[in-house]
Amino acid sequence: MFDGYSAFSVLREALRGHTGWKPAWRDAVPAKDYDVVIVGGGGHGLAAAYYLAKHYSAGRIAVVEKGWLGNGSIGRNTTIIRSNYLLPGNVPFYELSLKLWEKLEQDINYNAMVSQRGVLNIYHSDAQRDAYARRGNSMRLHGVDAELLDLDGVKAMLPYLDYENARFPIQGALLQKRGGTVRHDAVAWGYARAADRLGVDIIQNCEVTGIKIENGRAVSVETTRGMIGAKKIGLACAGNSSRVAAMAGIRLPIESHALQAFVSEALKPLIDHVITFGAGHFYISQSDKGGLVFGGDIDGYNSYASRGNLPTIEDVCEGGMALMPMIGRARLVRHWGGIMDMTMDGSPIIDKSPVDGLYLNAGWCYGGFKATPGSGFCFAHLIAKDEPHEAASAYRLDRFARGYVIDEKGVGATPNLH
Repeated sequence: MFDGYSAFSVLREALRGHTGWKPAWRDAVPAKDYDVVIVGGGGHGLAAAYYLAKHYSAGRIAVVEKGWLGNGSIGRNTTIIRSNYLLPGNVPFYELSLKLWEKLEQDINYNAMVSQRGVLNIYHSDAQRDAYARRGNSMRLHGVDAELLDLDGVKAMLPYLDYENARFPIQGALLQKRGGTVRHDAVAWGYARAADRLGVDIIQNCEVTGIKIENGRAVSVETTRGMIGAKKIGLACAGNSSRVAAMAGIRLPIESHALQAFVSEALKPLIDHVITFGAGHFYISQSDKGGLVFGGDIDGYNSYASRGNLPTIEDVCEGGMALMPMIGRARLVRHWGGIMDMTMDGSPIIDKSPVDGLYLNAGWCYGGFKATPGSGFCFAHLIAKDEPHEAASAYRLDRFARGYVIDEKGVGATPNLH
């Protein structure tokens, strides 16, 4: 059914009016039972299914998605990838993920539009410079690229920022050259296609309504398309993690919040990096279509609605204007919201649950998209081996009870601040 994508196949289809392309993946019908069922057909769930099939020969695998692929947070983000973290619990994991991004297109034979254009975190004070220097040193101790730029270095790379009349004067930036952006929905399509080629059943429009437990073990999922048995069940439900885990009687240390993202009208090429504003929460890049893609803080109240509110829009736009007033003349053409599963320390959970046969992949906060391949890889290892991958060994569910939190921002147990 499937042909590998190549320059030859594109030329062949161009010559025959693109009439020979076949579906990228099957629209599978649920079987009675599987060896592994992944709940959630976003980037993390699809990546986990792909790596399970590729590296662990995990038998019959299914991914169940309540809507269509790409409808959730995988298609509702600002597409940034990076590994510029500070804490030892985070740096190895996100660096593993970035290395997987770097070879992803060759691995899955799909153009995900990986663009390592560089990520610059702007700093505006001596104290912030010292904090970024500390983070950069931590990165380099873990073998991750990092470079601390002074004002002249930033001006050379970003001449269009406001250096003369800025409300928060720019002093420099922390640069990770290997960071960048990836086309978000292409990630979902690419992993779906690659997993399908390895025999994974991708079942869309199949919402999980319950988890059946017998003798302390999860044995099946109840769905809108019938009961599906499974030897192992993995939850990769992003902002709905708490609701799905509650079906198994598990209360997760997670709150759900909406995170808004924005796109401007198409402009000529201008911003060829990813830039973050150090005096507020604002980050921006430019898409291949020319639109400025940017975002900021999550909405401060709990919500499962994929839409935001006007005060947050105002706050994000104020951050953009403070950093680069020139964008004030660009018109917004659309915005959307994704649901963030925010943990108490701002770091994720990849671990076995208290219920045998049930595995958790949740709590990704702002880091979900950039973590996609690393999350899938480590989650597949956990499900197959029943032990955490070395790179994700800090992301245990019981770390909150044991006092081993991974508070990257140092703001305490306040999920909306992470």
